[in-house]
Amino acid sequence: MRPHPFRRLSIGAATLIFAPAYSLSQSAPAPPPPTPVRVVVDDYYGNKIEDPYRYMEDLTSPEVQAWFKAQNDYTRTVLARIPGRDALLKRIKDLDESAAARVSDIRRLPGERYFYQKRLASEDMSKIYTRVGFTGAERLLADPVKLTPAGSPSHVINYYGPSFDGSYLAYGESPGGSEDAVIHIVDVRTGHESGETIDRGWWGYPLWLPDNRSFFHNRLQKILPGMPATERELKSKVYLHVVGTEPEKDPVVFGYDVSPNVKIVPTDLPIVFFSPASPQYAFGIVNHGVRPEITAYVAPLPSPNTASFQWRKLFDVDDGVTNFDVHGDDIYLITHRDALRYKIVRTSISKPDLVHAAVVVPESEAVVRNLVTAADALYVQTLDGGLGKVLRIPFSGPETGIAQRIALPLEGQVWFDASDARIDGVLLGMTTWTKASSDYAYDPRTNRVTETTLVPHGPFDSPQDVVAEEVKAPSYDGTLVPLSIVHRRDMKLDGSNPTLLEGYGAYGITMDPWFDPTLLAWIERGGILAVAHVRGGGEYGEGWHLAGKLLTKHNTWRDFIATAQYLVDHKYTTPARLAGEGGSAGGITIGRAITERPDLFGAALDDVGISDALRVELSPNGPPNIPEFGTTKSPEGYQALYEMSSYHHVKDGTAYPAVMVVTGINDPRVTPWEPAKMAARLQAATSSAKPVLLRVDYEAGHGWGSTKSQQELLNADKWSFLLWQFGVPEFQPTH
Repeated sequence: MRPHPFRRLSIGAATLIFAPAYSLSQSAPAPPPPTPVRVVVDDYYGNKIEDPYRYMEDLTSPEVQAWFKAQNDYTRTVLARIPGRDALLKRIKDLDESAAARVSDIRRLPGERYFYQKRLASEDMSKIYTRVGFTGAERLLADPVKLTPAGSPSHVINYYGPSFDGSYLAYGESPGGSEDAVIHIVDVRTGHESGETIDRGWWGYPLWLPDNRSFFHNRLQKILPGMPATERELKSKVYLHVVGTEPEKDPVVFGYDVSPNVKIVPTDLPIVFFSPASPQYAFGIVNHGVRPEITAYVAPLPSPNTASFQWRKLFDVDDGVTNFDVHGDDIYLITHRDALRYKIVRTSISKPDLVHAAVVVPESEAVVRNLVTAADALYVQTLDGGLGKVLRIPFSGPETGIAQRIALPLEGQVWFDASDARIDGVLLGMTTWTKASSDYAYDPRTNRVTETTLVPHGPFDSPQDVVAEEVKAPSYDGTLVPLSIVHRRDMKLDGSNPTLLEGYGAYGITMDPWFDPTLLAWIERGGILAVAHVRGGGEYGEGWHLAGKLLTKHNTWRDFIATAQYLVDHKYTTPARLAGEGGSAGGITIGRAITERPDLFGAALDDVGISDALRVELSPNGPPNIPEFGTTKSPEGYQALYEMSSYHHVKDGTAYPAVMVVTGINDPRVTPWEPAKMAARLQAATSSAKPVLLRVDYEAGHGWGSTKSQQELLNADKWSFLLWQFGVPEFQPTH
């Protein structure tokens, strides 16, 4: 709510036999546990809206807790009856552990010093390591396993940041997917922790100062008895912590009600950072909930041992800026003002003038996605026709200011793995629909991109028998919606293929190419993975986002429906073997797709999804999301929220597809009562006799922080559920 030496894989030779469309009456599970109905009626501007399960919103109620347990016990019993599930789980685990390790979240410092997270094949959680050089001996710095008490949900690392000289490392860790991080500090030279910890660090990412002993961190307010749950993410502030001092005495430097020069409302999220590219300044960013546009301030960096920052505004939301970086007195900004696919402009930090700012990268067909400054140049990430590109704009030399396109070895997704304003060049991460991610170094001296040795590869990281197609499906209003289709090379267009269609469509987030070897457990059984790039996302810039937001949100699920229809019309699959999946904000996408076109899907997966949109703003993570979805405090907001509320569009006596609704009991983003209410409503309303299951993970949250084993089990549960419903013989229960 805003959501990896090659051995040839010969899956093409497999022979698959499909049974006729499966009849649940042959081996139907017992009905799910009963759910009491206690209707509450709300009046929204004269509209009487019933809510039969309002009582579920009290997650502390023993009755509600017992109902969750009964539902999950029922789900586990039903899934245990699927005979092919255990073999599928084993295959997923084998594929997941086929590489010696998985490496992510890389940082690079001068002197070829690297920090990164790594998970060995045999391990469940990533740990933080450091090394000098790509092949240097690595040292373990942070191990979340050692922080996990016996009998407690697994602790995982949320974020980390090394000091500029690499002498200290600060990281946040949290238990059970809660994302409620506690910051720890490690002396890199000794490997020992400093002793102090800082709680309430959900957004507390450590951003260091040049003294290498102090850092900025965001800290949520302390929740006192009697405060409503919606206060949790409000009124946060940025503090300055010095290693070895008492965190409760950290001075406040930025945030809600801190400075008269800084306007911050309760839902805003403040961040402060320092860049060695402009060493005389500190920069304050105000994130306005989930709104992409930011406000920024600058202040002279005060003398050591003081925390007095004199903030001056650089730009505001009306300027349409979504990201920026600096170099000397220059500030480079990504903006969609008069440029819906974004452009990059440059102005002065000391005397900013965005009206007359120089255009560095003009708007074009390619969408500007990100930018970073290195010592030699500004580097820009774009999305051009669904493919990631990188531009380099030198700061000096004969080609100063001229954008040069860097030749990349792959056509797919690209991102900045690591950059440092003190080092020439950048590290790039790349992946495609058929190749797992890896790390690459760009050297401006040779103008070459070469793969590093930081990321180990496994035998299934680049299967030759898997291909990807890019097509466009006409939506209900004629808009062409991009659709990516990943499948076996020898697939036949005969309508028999088990197909999983994923969609999201919110916040301007794009569904970029990716590949994980565990996906082969689905593909080698004849399965297709399709990804719908629906409106509400950012595939075509801010215009594409705005076309699936608030009162235009209906375009999101209707685009999804159109891509599903395309797969059927072009004989990739049939409705009986087509499943839709959406998670988080994508819960709106899949929920409204099956409530508007239940006949088009044989099954659906609703992962930690927004379901009761009319009540979202009353949940802890609700207020920051009002810019994206709206508020019931206005008639227009109510209209938008009602239309996107799947829960309120479930109709009694409708033949709904089989549905698995997923939640994590510690979810801080989509509170578990939303998926619970959706599951209960579907169970009561459906006339199809197909199962509606509520899967509850009591040691998980929104998915962030789930362990390898948790993710493997979740995929095995979801895919075996689909293969059961699609009639694949080895997944049919016999008792």
